[in-house]
Amino acid sequence: MAQWLELVFKLPLYQSFFYRNPADSGTTQGVESSATVSLVGKRAAVRFGSRKLTGFIIAEHHELPKSCPFAAADIKPIDRVIDAEPLFGAEQVELARWMSHFYICAEGVALSAMLPSGKREAGELNTEGFELNGTDFSAAAFNLSDEQTAAVDAITGCNTGDFFYVYGITGSGKTEVFLQAASRVLAAGKSVIYLVPEITLSHQVAETVSQRFGDRCAVLHSGLTGSKRLAEWRRIARGEARIIVGVRSAVFAPVCNLGLIIIDEEHDGSYKSGFTPRYHARQVAMYLCKKHGCPLVMGSATPSVEAWHLMQTGGIRTLRLTRRLSGGALPRIRIESLLNTQGALSGALIEEMRRTKSQGKQSIIFLNRRGFSHFFKCKNCGHEVLCKNCSVPLTLHKSEGLMKCHYCGWTAQPPTACPECGSIEAGYTSIGTEYIEEQVRKAFPDCTIQRIDTDVLQKNKETVRILHDFRDGKIDILLGTQMIAKGLNFPGVRLVGIALADTGLQMPDFRASERSFSLIMQVAGRAGRYVPDGEVIIQTYNPYHPAIVCAQHSDAESFYSQELQQRRVLEFPPFARLIRLVFRSKDEQQAEAAAYSACSVLKELLPAAGVETLGPSDCMLSMVAGNYRFQLLLRAAVLAPVQKAVYRFITEYRCPAGVYIETDVDPVSLL
Repeated sequence: MAQWLELVFKLPLYQSFFYRNPADSGTTQGVESSATVSLVGKRAAVRFGSRKLTGFIIAEHHELPKSCPFAAADIKPIDRVIDAEPLFGAEQVELARWMSHFYICAEGVALSAMLPSGKREAGELNTEGFELNGTDFSAAAFNLSDEQTAAVDAITGCNTGDFFYVYGITGSGKTEVFLQAASRVLAAGKSVIYLVPEITLSHQVAETVSQRFGDRCAVLHSGLTGSKRLAEWRRIARGEARIIVGVRSAVFAPVCNLGLIIIDEEHDGSYKSGFTPRYHARQVAMYLCKKHGCPLVMGSATPSVEAWHLMQTGGIRTLRLTRRLSGGALPRIRIESLLNTQGALSGALIEEMRRTKSQGKQSIIFLNRRGFSHFFKCKNCGHEVLCKNCSVPLTLHKSEGLMKCHYCGWTAQPPTACPECGSIEAGYTSIGTEYIEEQVRKAFPDCTIQRIDTDVLQKNKETVRILHDFRDGKIDILLGTQMIAKGLNFPGVRLVGIALADTGLQMPDFRASERSFSLIMQVAGRAGRYVPDGEVIIQTYNPYHPAIVCAQHSDAESFYSQELQQRRVLEFPPFARLIRLVFRSKDEQQAEAAAYSACSVLKELLPAAGVETLGPSDCMLSMVAGNYRFQLLLRAAVLAPVQKAVYRFITEYRCPAGVYIETDVDPVSLL
């Protein structure tokens, strides 16, 4: 048995540590003594300085490596081995090492993110008991269309790590393409990872896959208890489960003989982790599929701009589905201006809601609350104040009396009248679901109305009850936020009303238009899935915004073309790569000083040309949990040299006491 064990910890330490294996000298202290048993992949309880910690054993050594800075006599023994079976193997260690360098995080932190935990991921809903409208999901229930058959054949005919995108309108049968491709991969003796966002889709897809594939299916999401998640992890590692359904972190499942990874709703921002390591499941999946020589299949009705660009340039092969298979037709979409409207509901929306009720159908009223609540808007002409450098909306800082751009730091005085038309009917506005609910209840006292938003999501049973009642027709009008924008499939829905399409467009973010277009298209897809007269009404103060106009006409080609053209001019992804550094501290001056100091150091480490530094500037959310936050953005056409410089900076820079640095490679949000 090896005498020396190499461990990493869930700590921001960019190195491994060596411990003595007491079993090698005959003193086991709870350590397995069999010479044939490897300890790699197991956790060990150890003394780390004055603390007791749990570490991950990543290697065994018969001789103490030269990289160890201590003499053999000074090395502590481990206290005990925690696991009877390994939690991870050499492949997970290799992946953690890649993540450490790509996402600039400690290897132990990356490894920890892969392993089963009872911690609930933010925003995830456990919808135990919520069924899929009683639909029969047996394989015999489906006859594939010609487009679906061609897509399945293309995916399963691939013998290399190619990337595919199943691109089709809502209701066009993308899920069945995924399932049929998975069935063929399983029949070939290989395993499948099926990723979904952390919303209700996680349970719905798991239920579908379980009905189709039985006990070969395993589910991994943080709504499970720690023991259940660990049990599923063990089943996967032993090869008992070969199709794994889960949210973002399921991409790390220890599958045997990986044959396919599926990413449903690829555009969804929840595939990007908001905590260290800030990995993107799509990038990890690409790495794994190239390594294993198996296909990666993504799908959405609204691809991310990065994915669309790769589809256009040949980096991803596009598989198109062009028609709905459930008998419904694409809904009619109308734009209603709110410029001269009193209250939150336009006359057209009220009229259609009444018509829908009279027909015995249901309505969904959607409000995107991801947008910043305070934005400058002229009620007369719809003008909004943008940054002169970045073409993103400026954010009001009331305490300073300034409007700021959170990309380049440019500031401007808040106007007293509209700069475009001179109207004094201009200012800052906001809207919320509770206000909408009050307006709807006043207008429709005879209707049954329910609301689902962040407050309701905290009450899991209440959410499930509301969804059951809506599916069963007991609720006439459902109000909600992003949770109801996609994935849910209710035959009774005729009308979808988007209360205020502008909120997402006011985000000081170059992705604002992309997110807004995607959400409008996704929520519009809830209408008329089983009937030919579906209606969607988009309420807005900016009826001529390209994202809204293109969504009205379901014109993805025009939207992506305009968006890519703008990003090319502004040098934003996919035509450039970004790394974001956030400096936070309880002391505002310390956080700001650290950001400027780091900027000076980085300029010495970065390549002499080809890298642009944006900032430092305060983050849009300048204070979170009592911490002041400043950000520095690094922009370059090629990522690797910037990664190398930032990795060196993070590992060598001595951060001032009380200041913490967050590193985000390819950020999807700059809040």
